Amino acid sequence: HEEIQEEIAHVFSKENLGVIIRASFLVELRSSAAMEPGKRETWRTTMLLAYQSLGVVYGDLSISPLYVYKSTFADDITHTDSNDEILGVLSFVFWTLTLIPLLKYVSIVLRADDNGEGGTFALYSLICRHANVSLLPNRQLADQDLSTYSLERPPEEVADGSRVRRWLEGHRSLKTALLVMVMIGTCMVIGDGVLTPVISVFSAVSGLELSLSKHQHEYAVTPITCAIIVFLFALQHYGTHRVGFLFAPIILAWLICMSALGVYNIIYWNPQVYMALNPVYMFKFLKKTKKSGWMSLGGILLCMTGSEAMFADLGHFSYSAIQLAFTSLVYPALILGYMGQAAYLTKHHDFDSSYQIGYYISVPEAVRWPVLVLAIMASVVGSQAIISGTFSIINQSQALSCFPRVKVVHTSAKVHGQIYIPEINWMLMVLCIAVTVGFRDTKHMGNASGLAVITVMLVTTCLTSLVMMLCWHRPPALALAFFVFFGSIEALYFSASLTKFLDGAWVPLLLALILVAVMFVWHHTTVKKYEFDLHNKVTMEWLLALCDRLGMVRVPGIGLVYTDLTSGVPANFSRFVTNLPAFHRVLVFVCVKSVPVPRVLPAERYLVGRVGPPGHRSYRCIVRYGYRDVHQDVDSFETELVESLASFIRLDALFRCSDARSDADYERENAFTVIGSNPLRRRISYDDTHDSASSVEIRVDSPTGSSRTNTIELAAVAAPRVVKRVRFLVDPGSPDAEDKQMLEELHELCEAREAGTAFIMGHSHVKAKPGSSLLRRLAIGYGYNFLRRNCRSPDVVLRVPPASLLEVGMVYVL
Repeated sequence: HEEIQEEIAHVFSKENLGVIIRASFLVELRSSAAMEPGKRETWRTTMLLAYQSLGVVYGDLSISPLYVYKSTFADDITHTDSNDEILGVLSFVFWTLTLIPLLKYVSIVLRADDNGEGGTFALYSLICRHANVSLLPNRQLADQDLSTYSLERPPEEVADGSRVRRWLEGHRSLKTALLVMVMIGTCMVIGDGVLTPVISVFSAVSGLELSLSKHQHEYAVTPITCAIIVFLFALQHYGTHRVGFLFAPIILAWLICMSALGVYNIIYWNPQVYMALNPVYMFKFLKKTKKSGWMSLGGILLCMTGSEAMFADLGHFSYSAIQLAFTSLVYPALILGYMGQAAYLTKHHDFDSSYQIGYYISVPEAVRWPVLVLAIMASVVGSQAIISGTFSIINQSQALSCFPRVKVVHTSAKVHGQIYIPEINWMLMVLCIAVTVGFRDTKHMGNASGLAVITVMLVTTCLTSLVMMLCWHRPPALALAFFVFFGSIEALYFSASLTKFLDGAWVPLLLALILVAVMFVWHHTTVKKYEFDLHNKVTMEWLLALCDRLGMVRVPGIGLVYTDLTSGVPANFSRFVTNLPAFHRVLVFVCVKSVPVPRVLPAERYLVGRVGPPGHRSYRCIVRYGYRDVHQDVDSFETELVESLASFIRLDALFRCSDARSDADYERENAFTVIGSNPLRRRISYDDTHDSASSVEIRVDSPTGSSRTNTIELAAVAAPRVVKRVRFLVDPGSPDAEDKQMLEELHELCEAREAGTAFIMGHSHVKAKPGSSLLRRLAIGYGYNFLRRNCRSPDVVLRVPPASLLEVGMVYVL
């Protein structure tokens, strides 16, 4: 700031004003971007976030003791008088919780955040920014200037991971394999969104088995579970913010209750049970049980269920809060709960054949009913967390062109990230009820859930290893050690889960196969459509020549032409003007694109540039969103777009005057200006003098110090009795040619705004090229077109008003 102020003091003149504006704008962007990460959390804030994270992050992990022992002893091994089995299982549970959730996630993986965000796509976006491995279209060098697109060191300065980076960048098959791996992890998270509510609620309700006869139990647990699931999904459209304040107290009460019962069982039944924490008991267990013990690991791994949520929900909290909650409360409570169950089971071996080993059998009869009610409430909270996480990851997939377009409803205007997707919600509910009715026992549910959980963890291990090399610039040997150590543990559990394929594990594999096929077909065809548009685009010179030949008519208004291209004129618009030689007086090619960052600052969202000479009144506006950003409604988007155009016109005039460039320098196809909270917007006020209307006044300081102003007011009727006005007050300054041209352009923008805005979009139909393989014809000709017809259209996703929509038909031959 001091250097720039000295420069301004010495060279503040109209000739150098463009340089001053550029420097001030860059300082403003960088200072605003650095403000958030620079804040240090106080201990009070950390404690509060740690408390709140109990209900959002740890619901699923906290209720795992309800079904771990029951799933482990369901079929493969039996509980004998020697207690070798139960002590060996306890030893496995303890070391699994210590190595995977505590060591891997809390100590290492949580540090691989993407500007505070976590999850599978956060890791993938980190890798894509540090290596050119993304298959997503619309990539620009200007995206690397985003504040959230920060790199620790430029890739060319890194020597350790350069060989791996070049290897990945040089093989398209490796890029595809990386994307498919991310898709598999995403699909398994969605599968977990189906299986976790089922096994959590079913296991909680199964406590009724100790109070009902076998006949009553069979006809009571399943209907009650289905009723709770229907109730849970029916409440999703209200959002979690209305009842979210109850989540943390419920999980806190459950953890305290589980810890108290664990301590009671340890003291009362077997205080020596702590000896099972010795890893020797794991080897004794495997030596005695052999193959059946290895197969039972598919039930033991359920103790890690919900560990991935710590990383996926990192954006809602902080690293220190999640770490504090797990190490100080969740981890000790889980260990005490598992030890208490084991202590009870070491003294009890003769169980009724109709009752399997479960959690409630170790609960004293006097408190069994209160614990049952609390467990059901905790299972609902844990299910809510995974359902919300499923909505979030589907929204991220859709933003990165990896999932068909669906309707996303933001249920809270205050809390960022709380969303609801109607289509996905009801599909999850139907699948949950189908799994509940189809299986009706914890054994099959646990086998299915275990495979989904461990697959996601394997994907996270692979991606984190790449992040360590490409992003953290650690030696490849260290990344390989991380991959081998944790990957071997997870591979052991994964192999055990695969043996349960016929006993329920086929469900997540089938769901993943269907979802991966849908995602890959959608993404592949989207990329091919972009390549088709890129190959068939025309230049602005061609359009100008066509205008001269056909006598093109310019009608009043603003035409917003939506396209995926960041340069050139799209083929659908050239097709449109060839058949109908007329378009709007102000033409804007709008590209709404997603960039591999979680969020884009509002000050950096718009890239505006000219298309053709200034007199043609054609512009290109690139609107950038992160994969967690909320898309604006059409009214605010249209207003901000017009404001950005007006700001660009003013800046362009100042740069022309200061740099004395020719018109040809401003007609470059890829020359853009970042328009946002720029230094020209000195004051924003609201004029409420009109009934049912809002007027935004933006004053631009005069470079010459003149007090005279011209008012340019942009108004458009949005609805009866509701008038939107955007008023630009600009100083005329000296009456030179550049200022007159700027005022004339702003007046034309004002008149076009008053005439109305039309949204021009392509309506596409896709078919495979002649001679394509049968698989390609099925995927593109039938699969993609089926998805396109049955998902949300682009105008619905972008919230375009139907009365202002103009669609242009296009046939893509891919």
